[in-house]
Amino acid sequence: MILPSVGVIVATRDRPLLLPDALASIRAQTLTPLEVRIADDGDVPAHDTVEASGLLEVTVIPVAVRNPGAARNRAAAGARAEVLAFLDDDDRWLPGHLEGLARAFVDPAAGAAYRDSAVIRERVEPDGRRVELERRMIAHDWDPGMMRENDYVPPSALAVRRSGFERLGGFDESFACSEDWDLLLRAAAGGAPRRVPGVTVEVRLRDTGNASANRGPERQACLDRLSRRHRLPALVLKTFWEVARDVSGAAAGRPE
Repeated sequence: MILPSVGVIVATRDRPLLLPDALASIRAQTLTPLEVRIADDGDVPAHDTVEASGLLEVTVIPVAVRNPGAARNRAAAGARAEVLAFLDDDDRWLPGHLEGLARAFVDPAAGAAYRDSAVIRERVEPDGRRVELERRMIAHDWDPGMMRENDYVPPSALAVRRSGFERLGGFDESFACSEDWDLLLRAAAGGAPRRVPGVTVEVRLRDTGNASANRGPERQACLDRLSRRHRLPALVLKTFWEVARDVSGAAAGRPE
Protein backbone atom coordinates (compact mmCIF):
# COMPACT_ATOMS: atom_id res chain seq x y z
CA MET A 1 0.00 0.00 0.00
CA ILE A 2 1.38 3.38 -1.02
CA LEU A 3 0.51 6.00 1.56
CA PRO A 4 -0.08 9.63 0.59
CA SER A 5 2.50 12.16 1.67
CA VAL A 6 1.72 14.08 4.86
CA GLY A 7 2.78 17.58 5.80
CA VAL A 8 2.62 18.82 9.38
CA ILE A 9 1.27 22.30 10.07
CA VAL A 10 2.18 23.90 13.41
CA ALA A 11 1.28 27.36 14.68
CA THR A 12 3.31 28.53 17.67
CA ARG A 13 3.25 31.64 19.81
CA ASP A 14 5.69 32.22 22.65
CA ARG A 15 5.71 28.72 24.14
CA PRO A 16 9.42 27.90 24.38
CA LEU A 17 8.84 25.41 27.24
CA LEU A 18 6.11 23.47 25.42
CA LEU A 19 7.03 23.59 21.73
CA PRO A 20 9.99 21.16 22.10
CA ASP A 21 7.60 18.39 23.23
CA ALA A 22 5.36 18.94 20.21
CA LEU A 23 8.34 18.82 17.84
CA ALA A 24 9.76 15.72 19.55
CA SER A 25 6.43 13.98 19.01
CA ILE A 26 6.65 14.75 15.29
CA ARG A 27 10.16 13.37 15.13
CA ALA A 28 8.99 10.14 16.84
CA GLN A 29 6.37 9.35 14.20
CA THR A 30 6.47 5.93 12.52
CA LEU A 31 5.63 7.72 9.27
CA THR A 32 8.09 10.51 8.52
CA PRO A 33 6.25 13.58 7.24
CA LEU A 34 7.25 15.00 3.89
CA GLU A 35 7.54 18.45 5.46
CA VAL A 36 6.96 20.34 8.68
CA ARG A 37 5.80 23.92 8.27
CA ILE A 38 5.74 26.14 11.36
CA ALA A 39 4.08 29.53 11.57
CA ASP A 40 5.87 31.51 14.29
CA ASP A 41 3.34 34.07 15.50
CA GLY A 42 5.09 35.13 18.69
CA ASP A 43 7.47 37.73 20.02
CA VAL A 44 10.07 35.13 21.07
CA PRO A 45 11.54 33.59 17.89
CA ALA A 46 11.10 29.82 17.73
CA HIS A 47 14.07 29.29 15.40
CA ASP A 48 16.49 27.98 18.03
CA THR A 49 13.90 25.54 19.38
CA VAL A 50 13.20 24.26 15.89
CA GLU A 51 16.89 23.85 15.07
CA ALA A 52 17.42 21.83 18.24
CA SER A 53 14.53 19.47 17.37
CA GLY A 54 16.53 17.46 14.85
CA LEU A 55 13.65 17.49 12.38
CA LEU A 56 14.38 17.45 8.67
CA GLU A 57 12.44 19.37 6.03
CA VAL A 58 11.34 22.13 8.39
CA THR A 59 10.24 25.55 7.22
CA VAL A 60 9.67 28.32 9.76
CA ILE A 61 7.45 31.14 8.55
CA PRO A 62 7.56 34.27 10.74
CA VAL A 63 4.08 35.81 10.87
CA ALA A 64 2.44 38.57 12.89
CA VAL A 65 -1.25 37.75 12.66
CA ARG A 66 -2.12 36.87 16.29
CA ASN A 67 -4.77 34.49 14.99
CA PRO A 68 -4.41 30.68 14.99
CA GLY A 69 -6.38 30.10 11.81
CA ALA A 70 -4.50 32.78 9.92
CA ALA A 71 -1.18 31.42 11.21
CA ARG A 72 -2.05 27.90 10.06
CA ASN A 73 -3.07 29.26 6.67
CA ARG A 74 0.30 30.98 6.27
CA ALA A 75 2.08 27.76 7.16
CA ALA A 76 -0.06 25.69 4.76
CA ALA A 77 0.51 28.07 1.85
CA GLY A 78 3.10 26.48 -0.40
CA ALA A 79 2.84 23.03 1.20
CA ARG A 80 3.60 20.14 -1.17
CA ALA A 81 2.17 17.19 0.74
CA GLU A 82 -1.09 15.55 -0.28
CA VAL A 83 -2.44 15.60 3.29
CA LEU A 84 -2.10 18.29 5.96
CA ALA A 85 -2.07 17.28 9.64
CA PHE A 86 -2.35 19.99 12.29
CA LEU A 87 -0.57 20.09 15.65
CA ASP A 88 -0.94 22.81 18.27
CA ASP A 89 2.33 23.79 19.92
CA ASP A 90 1.24 22.66 23.40
CA ASP A 91 -0.12 19.25 22.33
CA ARG A 92 1.66 15.98 21.55
CA TRP A 93 1.22 13.02 19.23
CA LEU A 94 1.94 9.36 19.92
CA PRO A 95 4.20 7.65 17.36
CA GLY A 96 1.52 6.03 15.16
CA HIS A 97 -0.57 9.15 14.69
CA LEU A 98 0.43 10.17 11.16
CA GLU A 99 0.61 6.64 9.81
CA GLY A 100 -2.97 5.94 10.89
CA LEU A 101 -4.21 9.16 9.33
CA ALA A 102 -2.35 8.53 6.09
CA ARG A 103 -4.02 5.13 5.72
CA ALA A 104 -7.43 6.81 5.83
CA PHE A 105 -6.47 8.96 2.84
CA VAL A 106 -5.58 5.99 0.65
CA ASP A 107 -9.28 6.15 -0.21
CA PRO A 108 -9.50 9.04 -2.69
CA ALA A 109 -12.96 9.87 -1.37
CA ALA A 110 -11.59 10.77 2.05
CA GLY A 111 -11.41 14.52 2.50
CA ALA A 112 -10.81 14.71 6.25
CA ALA A 113 -9.87 12.27 9.00
CA TYR A 114 -9.21 12.38 12.73
CA ARG A 115 -7.79 10.30 15.58
CA ASP A 116 -9.00 9.80 19.14
CA SER A 117 -7.67 12.08 21.87
CA ALA A 118 -6.66 12.09 25.51
CA VAL A 119 -7.53 15.43 27.08
CA ILE A 120 -5.05 16.05 29.87
CA ARG A 121 -5.12 18.65 32.61
CA GLU A 122 -1.55 19.49 33.50
CA ARG A 123 0.70 21.77 35.48
CA VAL A 124 3.94 23.11 34.03
CA GLU A 125 6.78 23.61 36.48
CA PRO A 126 9.14 26.61 36.13
CA ASP A 127 11.79 24.32 34.61
CA GLY A 128 9.33 23.14 31.95
CA ARG A 129 8.52 19.78 33.51
CA ARG A 130 4.92 18.83 32.69
CA VAL A 131 2.92 17.22 35.49
CA GLU A 132 -0.23 15.35 34.47
CA LEU A 133 -3.11 15.92 36.89
CA GLU A 134 -5.93 13.94 35.27
CA ARG A 135 -7.19 12.84 31.87
CA ARG A 136 -10.34 12.09 29.93
CA MET A 137 -10.73 10.38 26.56
CA ILE A 138 -12.54 11.45 23.41
CA ALA A 139 -13.17 8.42 21.19
CA HIS A 140 -16.32 8.95 19.15
CA ASP A 141 -17.39 8.07 15.62
CA TRP A 142 -18.42 10.91 13.36
CA ASP A 143 -21.83 12.08 14.55
CA PRO A 144 -23.33 15.15 12.80
CA GLY A 145 -25.86 15.60 15.60
CA MET A 146 -23.17 15.56 18.30
CA MET A 147 -21.01 17.96 16.28
CA ARG A 148 -23.85 20.48 16.31
CA GLU A 149 -23.27 20.99 20.05
CA ASN A 150 -19.76 19.74 20.81
CA ASP A 151 -16.63 20.12 18.73
CA TYR A 152 -15.03 16.86 19.83
CA VAL A 153 -12.29 16.82 17.15
CA PRO A 154 -9.43 18.98 18.49
CA PRO A 155 -7.23 20.64 15.86
CA SER A 156 -4.31 18.38 16.78
CA ALA A 157 -6.44 15.32 15.92
CA LEU A 158 -7.42 16.54 12.47
CA ALA A 159 -5.97 16.03 9.00
CA VAL A 160 -7.38 17.20 5.68
CA ARG A 161 -6.57 16.56 2.05
CA ARG A 162 -4.60 19.59 0.87
CA SER A 163 -6.63 20.02 -2.31
CA GLY A 164 -9.83 20.16 -0.27
CA PHE A 165 -8.30 22.56 2.24
CA GLU A 166 -7.34 24.89 -0.58
CA ARG A 167 -10.76 24.57 -2.21
CA LEU A 168 -12.39 25.60 1.08
CA GLY A 169 -10.06 28.57 1.39
CA GLY A 170 -8.43 27.19 4.53
CA PHE A 171 -9.43 28.47 7.95
CA ASP A 172 -11.77 31.45 8.00
CA GLU A 173 -9.50 34.17 9.35
CA SER A 174 -12.42 36.27 10.52
CA PHE A 175 -12.80 33.80 13.41
CA ALA A 176 -10.46 34.61 16.28
CA CYS A 177 -11.42 31.23 17.77
CA SER A 178 -13.63 28.25 16.83
CA GLU A 179 -12.05 28.47 13.38
CA ASP A 180 -11.29 24.73 13.54
CA TRP A 181 -14.93 23.84 14.23
CA ASP A 182 -16.00 26.01 11.30
CA LEU A 183 -13.47 24.35 8.96
CA LEU A 184 -14.53 20.88 10.04
CA LEU A 185 -18.22 21.59 9.45
CA ARG A 186 -17.47 23.03 6.03
CA ALA A 187 -15.31 20.03 5.15
CA ALA A 188 -17.99 17.62 6.37
CA ALA A 189 -20.46 19.11 3.88
CA GLY A 190 -18.44 17.31 1.19
CA GLY A 191 -18.40 13.95 3.00
CA ALA A 192 -18.22 12.66 6.55
CA PRO A 193 -14.72 12.85 8.07
CA ARG A 194 -13.19 9.43 8.74
CA ARG A 195 -12.46 8.43 12.32
CA VAL A 196 -9.27 6.39 12.71
CA PRO A 197 -9.75 4.64 16.07
CA GLY A 198 -6.98 4.73 18.63
CA VAL A 199 -5.83 7.44 21.01
CA THR A 200 -2.77 9.08 19.42
CA VAL A 201 -3.29 12.70 20.46
CA GLU A 202 -2.63 14.38 23.79
CA VAL A 203 -4.56 17.63 24.10
CA ARG A 204 -2.94 19.31 27.07
CA LEU A 205 -4.72 21.99 29.08
CA ARG A 206 -3.60 24.28 31.85
CA ASP A 207 -5.68 26.62 34.00
CA THR A 208 -4.35 29.60 32.03
CA GLY A 209 -2.52 30.14 28.78
CA ASN A 210 -4.61 27.99 26.44
CA ALA A 211 -7.39 28.99 24.07
CA SER A 212 -9.82 26.45 25.48
CA ALA A 213 -9.76 28.25 28.83
CA ASN A 214 -10.75 31.57 27.24
CA ARG A 215 -14.25 32.48 28.39
CA GLY A 216 -14.21 36.06 27.16
CA PRO A 217 -16.88 37.82 25.08
CA GLU A 218 -14.86 37.51 21.85
CA ARG A 219 -14.94 33.73 22.05
CA GLN A 220 -18.68 33.72 22.73
CA ALA A 221 -19.18 36.06 19.78
CA CYS A 222 -17.32 33.58 17.56
CA LEU A 223 -19.59 30.76 18.77
CA ASP A 224 -22.64 32.89 18.02
CA ARG A 225 -21.38 33.54 14.49
CA LEU A 226 -20.62 29.85 14.06
CA SER A 227 -24.16 29.00 15.17
CA ARG A 228 -25.69 31.41 12.65
CA ARG A 229 -23.47 30.27 9.79
CA HIS A 230 -24.12 26.55 10.26
CA ARG A 231 -27.63 26.80 11.74
CA LEU A 232 -26.57 25.29 15.04
CA PRO A 233 -28.37 25.62 18.37
CA ALA A 234 -27.17 28.28 20.79
CA LEU A 235 -23.64 27.28 21.80
CA VAL A 236 -22.12 27.64 25.25
CA LEU A 237 -18.47 28.11 26.08
CA LYS A 238 -16.69 24.84 26.91
CA THR A 239 -13.15 23.70 27.36
CA PHE A 240 -12.06 20.45 25.71
CA TRP A 241 -12.10 19.01 29.23
CA GLU A 242 -15.84 19.71 29.42
CA VAL A 243 -16.39 18.48 25.85
CA ALA A 244 -14.72 15.18 26.72
CA ARG A 245 -17.05 14.82 29.70
CA ASP A 246 -20.17 15.57 27.66
CA VAL A 247 -19.28 13.40 24.67
CA SER A 248 -18.35 10.46 26.90
CA GLY A 249 -21.57 10.88 28.86
CA ALA A 250 -23.67 10.95 25.70
CA ALA A 251 -21.96 7.81 24.41
CA ALA A 252 -22.55 6.02 27.72
CA GLY A 253 -26.24 6.93 27.61
CA ARG A 254 -26.89 5.51 24.13
CA PRO A 255 -29.09 2.40 24.08
CA GLU A 256 -27.38 -0.81 22.99
